[in-house]
Amino acid sequence: MNTMILDGRKISGQVLETIREDVMEFTELTGRQPGLAVIHAGSDPASAVYVKNKQKACKSVGIDFRLIDLPDTASPETILAAIDRLNEMDSCDGLLVQLPLPSPEFNENEVIHRIAVAKDVDGFHPESIGNLWSGAGIIAPCTPAGVMELLKSYGVPIAGKSAVIVGRSNIVGKPMAALLLREHATVTIAHSRSVDLPSICRQADILVAAVGKPGLLGREHIKPGSAVIDVGINRITLDNARAAWRDPDTEIGAKLAAKGFALIGDVDPLAVDGVAAWYSPVPGGVGPMTVAMLIKNTLILAKKRNGITL
Repeated sequence: MNTMILDGRKISGQVLETIREDVMEFTELTGRQPGLAVIHAGSDPASAVYVKNKQKACKSVGIDFRLIDLPDTASPETILAAIDRLNEMDSCDGLLVQLPLPSPEFNENEVIHRIAVAKDVDGFHPESIGNLWSGAGIIAPCTPAGVMELLKSYGVPIAGKSAVIVGRSNIVGKPMAALLLREHATVTIAHSRSVDLPSICRQADILVAAVGKPGLLGREHIKPGSAVIDVGINRITLDNARAAWRDPDTEIGAKLAAKGFALIGDVDPLAVDGVAAWYSPVPGGVGPMTVAMLIKNTLILAKKRNGITL
């Protein structure tokens, strides 16, 4: 069996091209660009990369990007005050706080709940979550939305199929279940305490891995002919890489040999080829789609705030 690669870079480019045209129309109608504001507190290098990618995507489609960059020492009160200012700013249509926050002392829920629902571009506010599950929401959290866009773009059958999500986070696992249910899949959420995980996963026509453990799912977890969607992003080095991953004849091994590290998902990529019918790789699969969906959500919220037909 030939495994088709679900190319997130390609599909995200197509999504952004469509958004670019809609942004031009919005700007002509309103006299201003849609606006996305990101509050970033701290010096986490991965967060800095994510913020840069969002800024680059905004610039590519004509969305005004505003970055509020705060130090590691920023207090919760400082972040909440920044949210309050942006909630009242008419030129800001979408607002998010880049996670993780700089200290475990921060109350993440308090920060997320402070964002106005009308500007909740990540879809993490309780009201946004309720709208998603009730079917009334106009946006969804960006990573699950990106997965759905990827599946649909490649014509992966969803309705009536068995979908298994490994991971139950509020950011990916739970909203992923809501979106798959909306498309009439039969959904199971598995997690760290699930008994006989391989058996559960082998029932899946669509397997979504979102647990943050490199290569957790292997060949024994994959149903032949299924779609395997890898949401995990994990950094491995020569020190902690499995022997098979260090083989220089593999893509992972070549990267490890050249750089001393590589990115890998929650699915062992060496286990997928020839078993799954569709596979979203890491990197280049879901990651680019997440950014594209953030930009799409910004435009959707901007249109709603300005009374433009969605």
